[in-house]
Amino acid sequence: MKFVRLAAVGLRVLRTQGPRAFIGMTRKRLKSEIVGETVDMAVKTRDALEADWSNPPAQLSTPITVESGPVTIAWIMSPPSPNSGGHQNLLRFIDFAEKAGHTCKIYFYTSTPVVVNGKDMRRMLRDSGNYPDISASMEMYDHDAGVDPSVQAIFATGWETAYPAFLDKSTAKRFYFVQDYEPAFYPDGSESILAENTYRFGFHGITAGGWLSHKLHEEFGMATDHFDFAAESSNYNVTNTGRRNEIFFYARPVTPRRGFELSVMALEEFARRRPDVTINLAGYDVSRWSLTFPHNNLAELDLSQLNEIYNRCAAGLVISATNMSLLPLELMAAGVAPVVNDAPNNRLVSDNPFIEYVVSSPGAIANRLVEVLDRADAPERAVAMSASLAGVTWERSGHQFVEAFERAMRG
Repeated sequence: MKFVRLAAVGLRVLRTQGPRAFIGMTRKRLKSEIVGETVDMAVKTRDALEADWSNPPAQLSTPITVESGPVTIAWIMSPPSPNSGGHQNLLRFIDFAEKAGHTCKIYFYTSTPVVVNGKDMRRMLRDSGNYPDISASMEMYDHDAGVDPSVQAIFATGWETAYPAFLDKSTAKRFYFVQDYEPAFYPDGSESILAENTYRFGFHGITAGGWLSHKLHEEFGMATDHFDFAAESSNYNVTNTGRRNEIFFYARPVTPRRGFELSVMALEEFARRRPDVTINLAGYDVSRWSLTFPHNNLAELDLSQLNEIYNRCAAGLVISATNMSLLPLELMAAGVAPVVNDAPNNRLVSDNPFIEYVVSSPGAIANRLVEVLDRADAPERAVAMSASLAGVTWERSGHQFVEAFERAMRG
């Protein structure tokens, strides 16, 4: 019975949080029950042992340059799940690379015994509706075989994938697609150290937003470029120009960097002061959490459902302790004032005047939510904040990415 329960937990984590969380949480629990505790992390032990950044492999010293024309790019990534936001953004940029004429090859990397079937993965990506239809080939990464001989550039896409990218025998130029500061995902210890080490591998980083680019360059000496965050007006736009009496909270209790507990404290005070306002929670099923204020537990939502919900809300609470979430700009596009903790990791990504930056205090957050709801000109501000994002599109960000990649690739 215990194993059935553990298996059910594992399947739920895999579905809702993706393969990396599944590896980090479920496998450890299952193995501890069956064979006792073992050293188990997202990176393979063999790769962690071999990747000595103080003595880099010879092939990294003379990388390929391509003076003109298309480039064949290998992308090493963990296997995506139907609802993995990080993978959705990653494949968006693979799509941009393909549309710019480059050939892409995807290699799946995992420390588990799982073998990903390329045809099944492509079918899942298409069926989910959350991913672009890319042409890239898909296969498992093999340590001994490495990437295809035609590959001229290799992208690591998460800290664990930087290890096989570092060790690959190819002389392809190494890049790092960095979406967040991953050492902060863990308590100070082995995993945070192994993640941090990857920023010393000598790769060229192309980061999501300016904060990561600045941080990795200043603290680790990485060569970096960045692309800006964006929001698609076709998905997020203002349909409600009247007053709104609801708020939105991006609730991710399983993701510490999203500040769930801090936000709940603020929402308890907000609900006490404004019991007439509907509070919507989305991002994760919070039914197992005992929350003391009335709320709508919307759990996980399809992209097609978001705009209608956003347009009922005057404010959206989004806490980010590391790189800023994509949600603030998406909320603004729908006329929702994003209430965001004030910190360089957020302001260096977007300093749009309609973002409600507030100090990281539950009381201050509650006060700001009340202020946003009570503004006399809230309907007019909703339209203006959406209009402020004119031209802030993912296509523009895609051009930034491709230009940075090609500039670095040309040598």
